[in-house]
Amino acid sequence: MPRIGHDTPFAAPRAALSRRRFVQGLATGGALASLGAWRSALAASTGPAATELRGTEFHLEIGETPVNFTGAARIATTVNGQLPAPLLRWREGDTVTLHVTNRLREQTSIHWHGILLPSDMDGVPGLSFGGIDPGQTFTYRFPVRQSGTYWYHSHSGFQEQTGLYGAIVIDPHHPPAIAADRDYTVLLSDWTDEDPMRVFNKLRVMPDYYNGIQPSVQSLSADAQARGWSPALSERLMWEQMRMNPTDLADVSGATYTFLTNGATPAGNWTGLFKPGERIRLRFINGSAMTYFDVRIPGLKMTVVAADGQDVRPVDIEEFRVGVAETYDVIVEPKDARAYTIFSQAMDRSGYARATLAPRAGMQAEVPELDRVQWLGMMDMGMSHGAPGDVPADTGASSHGAMNHGDAHAKHPKAATDATDATHAMPATPSAQGGMVQVKHPYPTERGVGNSMLPDVVSTRLDDPGVGLRDNGRRVLTYADLHSVHPPEDNRAPSREIELHLTGNMERYMWSFNGVKFSDAKPILLRYGERVRFVLVNDTMMTHPIHLHGLWSDLESPDGAFQVRKHTITLNPAQRLSYRVSADARGRWAYHCHLLYHMEAGMFRAVVVE
Repeated sequence: MPRIGHDTPFAAPRAALSRRRFVQGLATGGALASLGAWRSALAASTGPAATELRGTEFHLEIGETPVNFTGAARIATTVNGQLPAPLLRWREGDTVTLHVTNRLREQTSIHWHGILLPSDMDGVPGLSFGGIDPGQTFTYRFPVRQSGTYWYHSHSGFQEQTGLYGAIVIDPHHPPAIAADRDYTVLLSDWTDEDPMRVFNKLRVMPDYYNGIQPSVQSLSADAQARGWSPALSERLMWEQMRMNPTDLADVSGATYTFLTNGATPAGNWTGLFKPGERIRLRFINGSAMTYFDVRIPGLKMTVVAADGQDVRPVDIEEFRVGVAETYDVIVEPKDARAYTIFSQAMDRSGYARATLAPRAGMQAEVPELDRVQWLGMMDMGMSHGAPGDVPADTGASSHGAMNHGDAHAKHPKAATDATDATHAMPATPSAQGGMVQVKHPYPTERGVGNSMLPDVVSTRLDDPGVGLRDNGRRVLTYADLHSVHPPEDNRAPSREIELHLTGNMERYMWSFNGVKFSDAKPILLRYGERVRFVLVNDTMMTHPIHLHGLWSDLESPDGAFQVRKHTITLNPAQRLSYRVSADARGRWAYHCHLLYHMEAGMFRAVVVE
């Protein structure tokens, strides 16, 4: 898709813009009011995040719309001329019909993220349908079998990065368990003025191109002043010898991204209004391409009541991390007639999205400083704290092993082929609390060029909030806090287990499952009606959101008990998680990392339910 004012491939992004404008964006930035002329957009929004469309039949037109978030005019991919796309409000039990017309010069699609539907309505070109060609209209039609907060986005190329995403709210058939006086969607995203293909090409040539927080002489000096020169030099030498980066937190950062809330820049300051004493439901959706957000509202307690559209037992928190494609519903009850900042900082602390809750338009609250950057630690590297081999499998004990960094000659018992639909023996029951466990690497492809790490131990803990949030003095949500209100209707024990390793080579920007990229991989085969346990092991030092289309993922606690139902599951570096899947929907389903550039680089599989 053509862009206005392309950067040269390796020019410093938006070099002519000031750092403040780069982080804050324009106060009036967003979709321009006319397709035919460049002119200012409206000031900060209030009320609903986008035009709300209700009913059972919808007409959506995908096209190009001028936008200006930073002072540089660009072209976005939009629905009905809007970024984000219109909020779709459905009702559980209805059948919805959506006529999607393509006004682009390339093929497009819409995927209904987290929605249970027939596979030919899922919207993944080349897998579940043929895509929507230029000038054509495709009609999606399916029954609405759930309620809650979801979203929709393109599954074609990089259109999701250029603006094709929007919120879905499904009202329950019965009154909600927790009522609210006001209801707002808070859709977080990341915008770049660069052509996404150029971003992708830069990552493939220089994967740390956008990393502005790498270790330096200045950071070494600061570390030495805090801890002494000997430990500071020792740690720096360790990282250098391993040829790894302790600040490898995000591939794409605020070096090119402006972070948006409901399509508004931080300076634009989207505002939701309230009256003191009201109960407000905030539906947080991470619709970004690559950014994990850490969200808090200083001065307000948040009560989490839903995750990925599913009701959970209420839990009070001060902060939560929302992975790419995840959703969280929270309840807040401001008592005072003052403004509150919704502060959503990027995990690598390179920028933030910002919005406001206030009694009247125009009010603002203080915006917090970005938290300091936390480096990855030994647990994130798959290293432990004792002698190698001291950790019995599936226990909470720990040792001091070192990580194997992709040694092709390393010996691993029971080497297997990359038959990801193979049945594995059920493991011994781990401890209820979780801990560090030894990990085997059964696939020879894990030790190939597509994977640069082989952790010796991985964490099974659900109570780890992740790097950047540990011990920060705030009450931070973790997966251990999430418990579905209702157990799955199909809560059978799984009959077999499928283990997948998340693999990558950051230096070559290669991403995959089991060291095999999508183009070289066979589908994962499930038998209709069976119950399967998926085990994910993150071999890498990056955090990944893994999404299975069409089927629920029932996350297990470390001892194998049902924990919470989700459609997207985040794995911290060197972590092992398991979840059960009921193969109750026939067809071909996508299964992938929801970091857009990782998916495009190969961390994608097809799941076929026969």
